[in-house]
Amino acid sequence: MKVVTWNVNGIRARELQVVEWLERERPDVLCLQELKAAPEQLPLSLVAPEGYQTYWHGHKGYSGVGLLLRRETFAGDVAFTHPDFDHETRVVEAHLPDFTVASLYVPNGGKDFAAKLAFLEALERRAAAARAEGRKLLLCGDLNVALTDRDVHPKERKAGAIGQRSDERALVEKILAQGLVDTGRALDQENDSLFTWWAPWRQLKERNIGWRLDYVLASETLASKAVAARVYREFGTSDHGPVLVEFG
Repeated sequence: MKVVTWNVNGIRARELQVVEWLERERPDVLCLQELKAAPEQLPLSLVAPEGYQTYWHGHKGYSGVGLLLRRETFAGDVAFTHPDFDHETRVVEAHLPDFTVASLYVPNGGKDFAAKLAFLEALERRAAAARAEGRKLLLCGDLNVALTDRDVHPKERKAGAIGQRSDERALVEKILAQGLVDTGRALDQENDSLFTWWAPWRQLKERNIGWRLDYVLASETLASKAVAARVYREFGTSDHGPVLVEFG
């Protein structure tokens, strides 16, 4: 099973790249963030791509998430829902027979840091409830937090910067403590250049001077089947690269 999360930074600007990705990689699960488009604004090629069930959750010019599920892998109609802490079209969940998958776009926090912390706190409660129910989770998306200093290039590290603050990191650690595994890091433990986002100036992307903000968090039983992970820095023109995790 191929699971991909990708902040596209505008679905209309990245239409052909998303189509190419679907055709080339045929992911079983594709979670997209920062659509910056309402469902009625979607390019026709992505409204219902062949072979996929899709759910688009967004509004004009800001935020938004999408979730695409390959029909060959997940037969039948899927129930898509939103948790009560969803605001600004930032979360969509799909309830599958073996697990629940969510596409997540955590607020950046630059304009309303309290809202970011509240979102992460609610996500931790969601993960705790799922664990108590024995329900496996796959949480995929842009968490807008670099978990450790190692997840930020040395040239980009700055004590107290949003995305690197200890209170944000502590909340992500609490989420992980609910029986979840950071699969990208677990499969690439020795990589000190594992980044998923690069500021769009000074050729930082080309030089791989970035931050790791995009994650695939999996319940331990799912994570035990993860066999490979990769960030596709060179693919596409978003300031984020697609993150792919393969499960055996």
